[in-house]
Order: sequence, then C-alpha cells, then structure tokens
Amino acid sequence: MAAEGSLQHVTAEEAIELAAEGALLVDVREQSEWDRGHAPTAVLMPMSRFADFVDELPTDADIMVVCHSGARSFTVASALADAGYRAVDVLGGMDAWERAGGDVVGPALQPPLA
Repeated sequence: MAAEGSLQHVTAEEAIELAAEGALLVDVREQSEWDRGHAPTAVLMPMSRFADFVDELPTDADIMVVCHSGARSFTVASALADAGYRAVDVLGGMDAWERAGGDVVGPALQPPLA
C-alpha cells in the first residue's frame, strides 16, 4: 500500500485480494459504465451523486474506491479520507482490476486480443 499525503493507495492486485477477504469496494463510475462491467462485490455510488450516498458508508471499516482508470476514485477517496473515513484509492481503476485478473460481472471492459 502506498501513501500520497493522507490518502492511501492499493494496487489492483491488492484490491482483488482485499475484496475477496470482504473489504468494501465502492465503484464511483456512472450507471452506464457499471452496466458495461463491474467487480462482483462492488457497490455502485456514482461520483455525480456521491453526496446522496456518503451517509451510507461505514465510518469504522476500510473503503476501497474504484472508477474506470483512477481519476475519479482518487478525488472521492481523498475527500473521504479528509472527512475521516478509512478510504483508499484503487490505482488504475477497473482497467487495472481487469488486467490483474479480477472478476468482472457483465461484459469485459477490455476488448479481446486478436
């Protein structure tokens, strides 16, 4: 796990392992992105409506935040960490998750190799 300021980061490989152990994975992409493929244990809380969901998050558990490639998850995880949540950013987002062999429900995010 790497740190940047007060924000912690996990690699996709670490996130896959933590999710398998029951850690909360919050996907901040939009519904249409989620529908194209997501981690099976993730919960959808789109960044555009995150304020509507933030009160549902546990304050006493680790929260992994993921998006498509890492920009939105960094923003949300930073805000959560600043607010006192135990939030970590998943580096590389769902792109990295899938490349690392993480399960995806729905269509694959990456096109098949020719």
